[in-house]
Parts: sequence; structure tokens; C-alpha cells
Amino acid sequence: MKTIYKLLSMCLLSCGIVLAFTACSDDNTSDLQLNGNCWVESIALDNFVGTVDASTRSIVVRLPEEYETGAMKVTDLKISDGASCNIQLGETLNMDAAKVLRVLNGDVFLDWTLYVLHDEARITHFVFNDIYAATIDQEAKTIKAYLPKTVDITNLVPTITYSQNATITPASGVAQDFTNPVVYTVKNNSAEATYTVTVTTIDKPSALFVGSPQSMNDLDPETKAACLWMLGNVPNSLYASFADLQSNTVDLSECKVIWWHYHVDGGVDGHDNFVAKATDALAAKNQLRAYYENGGALFLTRYATNLPSFIGATGDDEWTTPNNCWGQDEDKAELCNSPWTFRIYGNQNSHPLYQNLITGDNANEVYCTDAGYHITNSTAQYHIGTDWGDYKTHAAWETRTGGTILGVGGDGAVVAWEYPAKSGKGGIICIGSGCYDWYSYTYEAGYTEKYHKNIEIMTKNAINHLMK
Repeated sequence: MKTIYKLLSMCLLSCGIVLAFTACSDDNTSDLQLNGNCWVESIALDNFVGTVDASTRSIVVRLPEEYETGAMKVTDLKISDGASCNIQLGETLNMDAAKVLRVLNGDVFLDWTLYVLHDEARITHFVFNDIYAATIDQEAKTIKAYLPKTVDITNLVPTITYSQNATITPASGVAQDFTNPVVYTVKNNSAEATYTVTVTTIDKPSALFVGSPQSMNDLDPETKAACLWMLGNVPNSLYASFADLQSNTVDLSECKVIWWHYHVDGGVDGHDNFVAKATDALAAKNQLRAYYENGGALFLTRYATNLPSFIGATGDDEWTTPNNCWGQDEDKAELCNSPWTFRIYGNQNSHPLYQNLITGDNANEVYCTDAGYHITNSTAQYHIGTDWGDYKTHAAWETRTGGTILGVGGDGAVVAWEYPAKSGKGGIICIGSGCYDWYSYTYEAGYTEKYHKNIEIMTKNAINHLMK
């Protein structure tokens, strides 16, 4: 039986070979036209000539930095002889997004990607000695940095991030003397910009932003955004690590307020979790307590609102930390489909924290975000109610903690509060609302900032109030 199967297989194979030779004979020539070329030889949009890269089948048209791309005319187009294209000479294209050119010649085609690239000349990041990040004003083309007096500014090494394809002078990574302002020039084809970099040394800061990393450049994006805002908007302010506080390397004799904005992906839920995660801060709690008891004010936001219970602001009761906390990861932040708000508590509308805010439909709401913003909803609040037992009423919360409620969530949870200055101790303002957010990892198309500016306004209000 096996021999029969073997013979049959050989016969079928022989027949297949014969058929194959027959199909390829001169009498059965294929109709496919495979000899044509499908090259884009040249193209221009609004007379801006594109650069054709045959190896990647891509075409880039360089444009001035502010050039509008919504309606660009194809003013030149040359392709291989005998070929056709899905885009025609004289056609108007919306080049806000890349276009695919399909060049067809006979039965052969090639797809080419056409896109525009603005000649941007910008400095986007500027860090000294890999530690001190500067603030950049793109409108004024100024870069400012505030460094401790102990740093030698005659030999600072800047690490600079700037526009793709651009050049910069002086070069990144080259030491410079910043005793006087230094001008940096960025060039990118048709674009050019000059930035004036100014370094100010501070011996005794008036305000301090604190965090765990030795370098503010190593802060997470959320915290770094808050820190950079403070350095750019609060005069005579510095960044310092908790290790700096421990070692007394920062002179706090004239420091009126310390701000700690503490973000952790996934949240810091409760007393024990805070103790486990905030080890750097708690290692410096004696220094922070001494500062507070000597009249220094504190601005504590997000999970930093746990700190008052550890420095005696709540009567040495460590278990008065926020009892209802959560948060999401930054790269999975929730989309705001409409503005997020929290409510002003009672008759606190006149409190300095809420002055000059951008108001919405409800005057008793604090509008914090806009539609299209992504928020981690990082929350450190106090649940109020008999169901949990810790704080049966708002009055019970104020009696136990010694705090004054400033804002509440939709369910009545305490999300903003104050420990007023008294008995020689400094004042403390805490904001634990998930609406208080500095950084969106992306923005949806059409995003327009309006209410999110309230985060800056509230912060400036809080710092001004505490520094009085």
C-alpha cells in the first residue's frame, strides 16, 4: 500500500512540474506591467521646496516657525515618466498632518510620506551642573536661575535642550562664567532666537521648595512643574532637598514659607503608608518642626498634607493624618471632560486663598481644570461622617485637629484647610483636593487653558498670605 501512495505522489509531482513549465511558456505571457519607476523627483508647497529621501521614501518641507499649514498649494511636482499620483500639481493640501503620496506606474506603486517641519529655534530646558533647573520665558526669551550663594557661578556647566535640527552657541555642556548675563543663540534654517540667561545667587532665601532629590532636575514631572513655577514667580526662592535641611546647609533665618508638593504615582493611602514612603521628609521632621515652632510657615499640597501631624501642628497626634487618600499613575491620568472643582466651605469666600480666581457658573466653586486636561486625581482628604467614625461632623474635625476648614469636596470631605499661626508658631495651609494638579502628561486636541490658571493664582495667594 505504501508503494502505491509513493507512486501516486511522484506522478502528481511530475504533473505539477509540467504545468508550471506550461504556464511560463511564451504562449502565456503575464499582463502585469512591472517595469515602471515610481519616484518623486521634486515637490514644493507654497514654493517651499521639499527634500526627498529615497531611502525612507519621505519628503520634508521646511517652513518658517510661524507659517500656517492648513491650506498649502502644491506649486511643483515631478514624478517618474509615465507615472501618476494621487496628489496633483496645483492642489491645496491641509498639512497640519502628514500626507501619503501614492505614485503609480503600470502595476507598480510606491507610497511616499510628505510632511512639513517648522524651523523652530527654541531652548526648552536649561540645567546648571545637572542640579539647578532654570525657568524659561519663551515670550521674553529670558532664562533665569536662582542658585545658593555657595555655588561658584564663574564656572557653571549648562545642559541645554533645544529644537531638533537646530544649533546653539555657546554650546551645551561648555562651562561659562555667569557673573553677568550670557546670551545664547539658537539657529534652525530660517529661524533664529537669542535667549538672555541670568543667574542670581541667594544667601538667605525668602521661600523654599523642598523635595527628596538632591537635584530639582530629578523631581517627578508633577512636582517639578510646581517647583519651576515657584522659582519663576516667588522672589528670592530656592529649591532644597530634605537632606539639605537635615545638614543645615540652607540658611532659613529669613525664610518665611516652605512649600512641599508631594506626588506619588498610585497615591499615599494613610498614616502607615506615608511613614513608609516619605522617609526623606520624616528624617528632616525635627528641622521642619523647629522651623514651624519658630514662626516659619508651611504650604503643604497633595500628600504633603500628612506632615502637620508629625511636627506638632495637630497637638502631637500623628493619627490625625488624612483618612481618605488615593491617586492614579501620571501616564494613565484621567481625562477631564469638563472643569473639575471643589467647594468653598461655609463663609470662607473672603479667605485670601480664594481672591482673584477665575470664576465659573457657581461662585461657590473653585474651578481647577479645563476639558481636555489629564489629571491623576491625587487626593489626600478627610472623610466626614458617622459611617467611618473618625470625624462625625466638620465641627468635630476642627476640634480634634485644631484646623480651619477652607474647602470641601462634593461629599463634604475636607480638601483644603488651614492651621492658623498662633503662639509664635507659623501658619500652615494644606490643599489635598485631587483637583489641585500642576501637570498633564498630554492634552486633548483643541485644549484651551482657562480655569487651570486658578492653580497658580491659589498658590500665589497661599504663599503671599503665609509670608505676611
